[in-house]
Amino acid sequence: MNSSSCIGISTMKPCCRIIISYRSFSHFGVSLSRSNNNSVIHTNLSKSHPKSVYNHEFHCCNNRSWSQDTGHKCTVNLDRRGFNVCDWNWGHARGFSSGFLVDKGSSSRGVLVIPKVASDIRNHSTSVEGHVNKKGFESIYIQGGLNPSVIEKIETESDAAKEGKEETSSNRVEINGSKVNTNFFEGLNESTTPKVVEREVSKIEKEAWQLLRSTIVNYCGNPVGTVAANDPADRQPLNYDQVFIRDFVPSALAFLLNGEMEIVKNFLLHTLQLQSWEKTVDCYSPGQGLMPASFKVKTVPLDGSDGGFEEVLDPDFGESAIGRVAPVDSGLWWIILLRAYGKITGDYALQERVDVQTGIRLGLNLCLSDGFDMFPTLLVTDGSCMIDRRMGIHGHPLEIQALFYSALRCAREMLIVNDGTKNLVAAINNRLSALSFHIREYYWVDMRKINEIYRYNTEEYSTDAVNKFNIYPDQIPSWLVDWIPEEGGYLIGNLQPAHMDFRFFTLGNLWAIVTSLGTSKQNEGILNLIEARWDDLMGHMPLKICYPALEYEEWRIITGSDPKNTPWSYHNGGSWPTLLWQFTLACIKMGKPELARKAVALAETRLSMDQWPEYYDTRSGRFIGKQSRLFQTWTISGFLTSKMLLENPDKASLLFLEEDYELLEICVCALSKTGRKKCSRFAARSQIHV
Repeated sequence: MNSSSCIGISTMKPCCRIIISYRSFSHFGVSLSRSNNNSVIHTNLSKSHPKSVYNHEFHCCNNRSWSQDTGHKCTVNLDRRGFNVCDWNWGHARGFSSGFLVDKGSSSRGVLVIPKVASDIRNHSTSVEGHVNKKGFESIYIQGGLNPSVIEKIETESDAAKEGKEETSSNRVEINGSKVNTNFFEGLNESTTPKVVEREVSKIEKEAWQLLRSTIVNYCGNPVGTVAANDPADRQPLNYDQVFIRDFVPSALAFLLNGEMEIVKNFLLHTLQLQSWEKTVDCYSPGQGLMPASFKVKTVPLDGSDGGFEEVLDPDFGESAIGRVAPVDSGLWWIILLRAYGKITGDYALQERVDVQTGIRLGLNLCLSDGFDMFPTLLVTDGSCMIDRRMGIHGHPLEIQALFYSALRCAREMLIVNDGTKNLVAAINNRLSALSFHIREYYWVDMRKINEIYRYNTEEYSTDAVNKFNIYPDQIPSWLVDWIPEEGGYLIGNLQPAHMDFRFFTLGNLWAIVTSLGTSKQNEGILNLIEARWDDLMGHMPLKICYPALEYEEWRIITGSDPKNTPWSYHNGGSWPTLLWQFTLACIKMGKPELARKAVALAETRLSMDQWPEYYDTRSGRFIGKQSRLFQTWTISGFLTSKMLLENPDKASLLFLEEDYELLEICVCALSKTGRKKCSRFAARSQIHV
């Protein structure tokens, strides 16, 4: 291990501040220097290029230390044990060092303060404006609390050239006293007929924007996320007053599509700082690279001061969750959102930063680590994703596999390939090839496949077995026989030895379309099924999180008689409006935006009137969920994101992934040695229609 290429951050047991020993830094390649007013820890990540070292100091609140006047200080409460990342080629021909402000506590210890990460480091990224293409078409979004209107402006190229000389560097102009962003949506279309058309934003959209902005959480004066719900009448918010990674994704997309980048960038950087390894149940520490499920900004008294206080970021890695399960999907969503940020803003420098590249690699290493599992799918327990309660999804649930596939493809696109990452990229390619084949071949069911399973032989022992997972035909549920249409199909919820979960899980199927996890024919089949079974999956409020619900004895055994997941409620067949934005993406990709418009219009008639609930109950989604939080943030942002994606399909195209034909050339099977009759390369290619 080369200590000169290590990054070390040492923390101790949970506390409001991170207490570290000066002497302990010698173990992590860290040298300590002192000044009269404070102590600064310098971490040298590379010594190969000392002349190009970047120095970053994380100070409190706009680079100011604790003020005697305000008694206020900002701190990140990592509450994590020490970590180090070694033997790393950072991918840039430059060194990197970070200075952390440390308040003197005594001669033997100090307080590690990592506040407002985005404030300093973002100065080293390229600006968003530099990546904007100036063309004839502009959509001008009024920047304000309610986003009252959108002005679509079409001008000739000659007019644009004249006005381009007068534009400011930020491309903002004054209209009726308001700052207007003219960057966004430039270049979507061109016209030689000059005209100005003003489109009034609907009343419900104005309300949604106002509610979304009211959920913004600030840390050291900067926006860092949105709370899960903001119901003023809720006296027991539980953890709904925290910023969840998965919940923030539709909020982030809404802000990005509206030309507001700062909150998303801050969120990505702050959650990256919280990426760590937390002691959970019985003091067991999971692997490196775990992302928290959520975090909360807390204000705590400042030690040794009279009336002083400090802000800390307090993450939850599952140790406070109802089931005490660490989140698997948080790190996957973080990678997906990081790519979306670069695609929409053009600020790819954020992805290329050393700390961000490190975070991507740590997250992937956690997912790609070897284990006893023989499948390319990711093995997880119940409660590790959006369905965070016992619902019988332990094993290899489709939702996690679709997000896993998406995160792998996004990470491969963003990773800087060099000697330190080439093996990781090769592992990603192999896993992607095997994973896509596995899902397409074994998770897909349509009428033909159901007939095949119905005639399965069991107890087959050979590499030539047709029924590889020993599925018993009696597992085919009675509801499925008449439910699956002649033209259409879907990906089942789970697959394990002697077990196929035939429930339709909406998020996994939609994300399989968005990321091209399924073939083009399968993607069309999924939308055909949704259209054919519209009343079951949409009803009075889109969309069912899964179908059908577990009932009677099955509900009692599988959920443990969960009083919240009763039949047709919450995760057990409830309707979740936040899934609208993913349905919209899938429809736009498959050339069926009219289906998304139909679903959005259906939701628009009720959401505002019902005060934006988290979910709806009953088979058709007629009732507001019995324990549903009102003014749920991802219900609000999911609606806004869906509206903006439908209005700007070119922006939507930046978010989904097309079929990667190079993956189909990667064969992970040794046919001549194992006797396999089919491998991922040939089986997958046979299903592609060019």
